[in-house]
Amino acid sequence: MIPELSNTTVFMKDRERVQNILQSMMKAGSNTLQVISDFDMTLTRFAHNGNRCPTCHNILDNSKLISDECKEKLTELFNTYYPIEIDVSRSVEEKLPLMVDWWTKAHELLVQQKIRKDLLAMVVRESNAMLREGYQLFFGHLHEHSIPLLIFSAGIGDILEEVIRQAGVFHPNVNVFSNYMDFDESGVLKAFKGELIHIYNKREGALLNTGHFQELRTRPNVLLMGDSLGDLTMADGVQDMENILKIGFLNDKVEERKQAYLDSYDIVLVKDETLEVPNGILLYLTGNK
Repeated sequence: MIPELSNTTVFMKDRERVQNILQSMMKAGSNTLQVISDFDMTLTRFAHNGNRCPTCHNILDNSKLISDECKEKLTELFNTYYPIEIDVSRSVEEKLPLMVDWWTKAHELLVQQKIRKDLLAMVVRESNAMLREGYQLFFGHLHEHSIPLLIFSAGIGDILEEVIRQAGVFHPNVNVFSNYMDFDESGVLKAFKGELIHIYNKREGALLNTGHFQELRTRPNVLLMGDSLGDLTMADGVQDMENILKIGFLNDKVEERKQAYLDSYDIVLVKDETLEVPNGILLYLTGNK
């Protein structure tokens, strides 16, 4: 049906169920479809040539806008909290307050750095940020078929938008929910706006943005893409959902986490740095296969 689903990186607990969902979505037509995706390490690469690729926070953390002392503190935070984030033996409830601590402390450190808005584009240009291979087809095809793409990110919205802008794919069908910087009148970072979005409260973010989902009521079929178990709630704001197909990128700590991903995502992509599978699915759902 979709040749990419036979790729060696693809794992499914219930192949028949996946095929049924896809057939049902295809019959309904692409004008009933919306795509909801995480950004860091879902639309961007986890690694390239053996080196880790940066997240939105890393792009800033690794840049020359941040002092060495601040970099050390941010690294300490990462070393403390990242192992907790990916620890499958801890419950989400247990992780929640710890993730809030991590994000809040990191954002406070960034605010102390007096970051200038007009330097963000340069920081992104000089970084090793990379969208996954096949991103032109992914973004282009969604745009061409007027399929809304909602990017839901615990990263930094200003950096995220700059990454897709510089890649030439920030099309009008793309909406971003993320943590946005608040600059003073001279263009210096003074705070972060609104409610904090971190890796495990995307459900609340989805429900806060019901206005967005209201506009998309005629699109009850959802393709969801993420790389963490926290991403599974991103579609909770969608009303009257008919079908949802969940694609999970398992980038790291594969053996420990594979079963949990197979139990939660319909399709699990193991160490796959491309968008080949989502693209194959999109082409099928829009009648191009």
